[in-house]
Amino acid sequence: MSIYQHFRSEEKNFIDAVLDWKESVETFYTPKLTLFLDPREQQILSSIIGQNDDCQLLLFGGHSLAERKRALLYPNYHNPIEDDFHMSLIEISYNRKFHELKHPQILGTLMSLGIKREKFGDVLLNSEGAQIIVSKDIADYVIANITKIGQAGVTLALKDFQHVLEVEDDWQESVMTSSSLRLDSLFSSMANISRQKAQDFIAGGKVKVNHKVIEAKDFECQEGDQISVRGFGRYRIMSIDGKTKKEKWRIMFGKRK
Repeated sequence: MSIYQHFRSEEKNFIDAVLDWKESVETFYTPKLTLFLDPREQQILSSIIGQNDDCQLLLFGGHSLAERKRALLYPNYHNPIEDDFHMSLIEISYNRKFHELKHPQILGTLMSLGIKREKFGDVLLNSEGAQIIVSKDIADYVIANITKIGQAGVTLALKDFQHVLEVEDDWQESVMTSSSLRLDSLFSSMANISRQKAQDFIAGGKVKVNHKVIEAKDFECQEGDQISVRGFGRYRIMSIDGKTKKEKWRIMFGKRK
């Protein structure tokens, strides 16, 4: 049975990359560090590498609740340390008395620099301030080129990871059952709306799966997928736990609070 049968056709390029990384580690006995991966990519990578003595896997995103992480594939002689992940923590200073920064503003400013999304990890926000986690090779460029976010003047500076902001795990987890793994069926159950209304949102281009607009109502979702819907927020399929006696899928999902 081909490994590709377990995944979507559009994921083939990523699967090929994973297989190349694995082969490289096993052949040359040297570690391989990836860029930042989203939860679905992490799930694919973990399922392919599995429990492998010749090529082991460690994921790290800079803090305990990281959503986006870099993966280190390494031979069994190697003992990974935090520095192996080549990440930098950047603190964003601004006048919090007059301005409030939002996640989309920070993300949009980073993207406006022409930086690929895979080059930076989580954006951290709490009552104490804001930070971003980036690949170490772009840290100086980011610091030198961001002086304003939204209407706020900002100053960026490197921080040691021991000073990373604590953020809450704001995924509210629930369990549901669904007759299928189709996008319209799952979205209607997660959002507690009719299936027809869910289909209208999908057809209207208001639904993204893993940051890509999906307009096919019968798109089949899988474990690790993140579903974002304009006006509803974000959902993530945490796990698909088989079928019930009534042949419905039992699904653990999270919703952003």
